[in-house]
Amino acid sequence: MSNGLSFDFGGTSVLVTGGTSGIGHAIASAFAAAGATVTVTGTRASAAEYDTDLSAFTYTQLEMRDADAVDALAAGLGSLDVLVNNAGANFPDGLDEWSPEGFSASLDMNVEGAQRLTVRARDALAASTMAGGASVVNIVSMTAFRATTIVPGYSSSKAALLALTRNLAVHWVGRGIRVNAVAPGLIDTPMTAPMKSFPELLDSEVGKAAMPRMGTPEEVAAAVLFLSSSASAFTTGSVLAVDGGYLVA
Repeated sequence: MSNGLSFDFGGTSVLVTGGTSGIGHAIASAFAAAGATVTVTGTRASAAEYDTDLSAFTYTQLEMRDADAVDALAAGLGSLDVLVNNAGANFPDGLDEWSPEGFSASLDMNVEGAQRLTVRARDALAASTMAGGASVVNIVSMTAFRATTIVPGYSSSKAALLALTRNLAVHWVGRGIRVNAVAPGLIDTPMTAPMKSFPELLDSEVGKAAMPRMGTPEEVAAAVLFLSSSASAFTTGSVLAVDGGYLVA
């Protein structure tokens, strides 16, 4: 028995920040497989510097904390159908997020860059003729809902990004732009890979969810494509948890 779902994004343009690995790469790959023209961003000088195959996408170097670079990218967009704000990291520059410097750097990296890019891309998104309207999907985190004391800056930035999602959804509803968020739980990515070296830590985290396993990047990508499609045309300002029941367990 098969119950698979497919999407058709033929003729659409998609921008995925941080699309070179993990969740971002899975999202970009899913859009490309559905027929979209996809641009991904990363921090390295060229796509050739990554081990991941990026040949299906247009690659653009972007440091989210570089305001001039963000502005330049947005200015060259023309028309844009889908923006996925995925780029982000914890411990920016190796800083302790409990320090004022580390906390500020985390906010700059994980929310302020996304806010700047999204607002600068408003006209490009408003020019979209995609069924259901243009779509912005922000990748937040379970840390937006529950305390994670090792990365307070990351946690705070994801909570702020969720609040921004809801505010933009209301602010832009008249422009035909929908804004939603996806909140992944514990996903098997390069970012979470170090946890596998500490089985007790990994088992403890997995055990907090109703489904006792790590999720996959592809499961997160499916949620992003749904929120970007006409199937969710009446959905804006929402957050979709892809967490294996972490929030309810």
